[in-house]
Amino acid sequence: MDKDFLLETKTARKLFHDFADKMPIIDYHCHIDAADIADDKKYDNITQVWLYGDHYKWRAIRSNGVDEKYITGDASDYEKFEKFAETMPKLIGNPLYHWAHLELKTYFGYEGVLSKDTAKQVWDICNDKLKDMSVRSIIEESNVKLICTTDDPVDSLDEHKKIKEDKTCSVKVLPAFRPDKAMNIEKEEFISYIDQLEKVSGVRIENYNDLKNAIINRIDYFDNMSCLASDHAFEYVRYIAISEDEVDRLFFKRLNGDVLDNAEIDAYKSAFMLFVGKQYAKRNWVMQIHYGTLRNNNTRNFDLLGADTGFDCITTKDSARGLSDLLNALDIDESLPKTIIYSLNPNDNAMIGTVIGCFQGSEIAGKIQHGSAWWFNDTKEGMISQLKTLASLSVLGNFIGMLTDSRSFLSYTRHEYFRRILCNLIGSWIENGEYFSDMETLSQIVKDICYNNVVKYFGFPV
Repeated sequence: MDKDFLLETKTARKLFHDFADKMPIIDYHCHIDAADIADDKKYDNITQVWLYGDHYKWRAIRSNGVDEKYITGDASDYEKFEKFAETMPKLIGNPLYHWAHLELKTYFGYEGVLSKDTAKQVWDICNDKLKDMSVRSIIEESNVKLICTTDDPVDSLDEHKKIKEDKTCSVKVLPAFRPDKAMNIEKEEFISYIDQLEKVSGVRIENYNDLKNAIINRIDYFDNMSCLASDHAFEYVRYIAISEDEVDRLFFKRLNGDVLDNAEIDAYKSAFMLFVGKQYAKRNWVMQIHYGTLRNNNTRNFDLLGADTGFDCITTKDSARGLSDLLNALDIDESLPKTIIYSLNPNDNAMIGTVIGCFQGSEIAGKIQHGSAWWFNDTKEGMISQLKTLASLSVLGNFIGMLTDSRSFLSYTRHEYFRRILCNLIGSWIENGEYFSDMETLSQIVKDICYNNVVKYFGFPV
């Protein structure tokens, strides 16, 4: 993993070293806590910044037969780090092996191999370096210019205000609106969440129209806080057109504690997405749709550990019709916002590549985007597959590039990983004679995908 890691051709090496590697980073979708940036958090040891909350690593350690005590349990931070170090040599072909070593090299200057034998040495090196590191210094060293967090409509965004007012903070941090709890009418906590929304918005919610007014209140609040993006998570996407009276009936039925059937749930979510999509379009926000996740599959561990602890998987339910019908319903009224579509199922790549071609617009190049390889797909092969499909079915030069989707401030090396893969792929096309070798054009494509396109697409103030 030297300076030419993954760069197999002369063209690839030039594109990466002279252009891609010099571009700043925009992390437009992640799950970091804005409070950590506001407080400029520091870490006592590498486990805290590396393993806390990282279900990618947790899954790998579990798969190595390690007791949960050393993953999310009460073992010491060093014991948890040691168990990950023991797992590392077995991760051949896993992006964790690449990511972890890129992070050790970039932030801590360690160029060896992490293993059980080197665990104590790496632990000491990292912890010594961490004494002079903080969240903001990591961000600055990574050349990150802007971060979008993921925020619930009821969030106060107080930490975002604090960051905005802090003139010593060089990175811009914007909220992203994620109203899943208002959309997921089937969830047990839906009714209690409506009570929360009612208190925060100041809107008495007795029917569906009241809910819409409360959501608009929060969208306006986020908009005033410079929000430019929303995000929605689905197991699958269905679209069922229903009347306002019918969706009001379903909302009232659920508020009374009744259980809706699957068709009613899909109909409500369809109406909700149609409503919020139109609101986003009015404000020139970007709508992100993440789907294809079957969550919390291990009941015993979910009861013990809760959500987002590493027990989710890919679902194969078809969403082509639902995606197309949702985008079409918004487009008919000329209310389709800029939209990014991500599927956890890599078999959907070609489908998404063709769906987005049905709804492009003249407002901006690449109005409807095939989102970057996500979660289980942000592997070397997953990224290559997404890039090749996008290139063959759409316009790769308009792609808005990589994001971390991470809870760790050391994950910015994922942008480097992506950029190396991107440059190597383009380099292979050049040296295979599939595209003309004009470095001015090629360098512009690379710089655009790495940085320029995403700034223009969202309208980020950088």
